[in-house]
Amino acid sequence: MPAVPDPPRGEPAPGAPIPRPPASTDPPADPAAAPDQDGTGSLTALAAPMTRFERALQVIPRALSSKVHVLLLLALGLYLVVLPLLGVTVSAKAELIGGNYTNVTSDVGACIAAGGTLHLIRQTRRRHRLEQERLRLTTEVHALLCRAHPELAESLGVGAADLPTGSNQAAG
Repeated sequence: MPAVPDPPRGEPAPGAPIPRPPASTDPPADPAAAPDQDGTGSLTALAAPMTRFERALQVIPRALSSKVHVLLLLALGLYLVVLPLLGVTVSAKAELIGGNYTNVTSDVGACIAAGGTLHLIRQTRRRHRLEQERLRLTTEVHALLCRAHPELAESLGVGAADLPTGSNQAAG
C-alpha cells in the first residue's frame, strides 16, 4: 500500500470524515425563511395566510373535518334517509335544506382537496428545481476540487475525461 503524505495543516486526512461547521442556534430574522429538515422552507411558513380573508378560509377545513361536523352530518343523514325509510314523515322543506347543506358541504370539501393537491404540485415543482440547482452546484464543486487536486482525483479513480465542463452544466 503506497504511503499517503500528511495533509496540509487544517485539512482532514484522506478517508477521514469531513468536519461540518456547527449549526447556528440563532433563529432566522424572517420566520418564513426558516428551513426545515430538508433545507427548503417549512410547509407551515409556505402556506401561511396573508390576508384576513385567507385566514378565514383556513378555518373551513378544520371545521369540516371536526368531530362535531361529522356527527352533525351523520345525524342529518339519519334524519333525511333512515327515518323516511322507516315511515316517519319528514317535511319537504327539511329535505330541501338538509340536502342542499349536504351538497354544499361536499362541494366545499372537494374544493379544499383540489386546492391542497395544487399546492402540493406547486411545492413539488419548486423543490425539484431547488434539487436540480443543488445537484448542478455539487457537480461543479466536485469538478473544481478534482481540477485543484488532480493527484487526489486520480487516487480516487476520477480522470479528467470523467469531469463535466462548466459550459455543459450551464445549458442543462
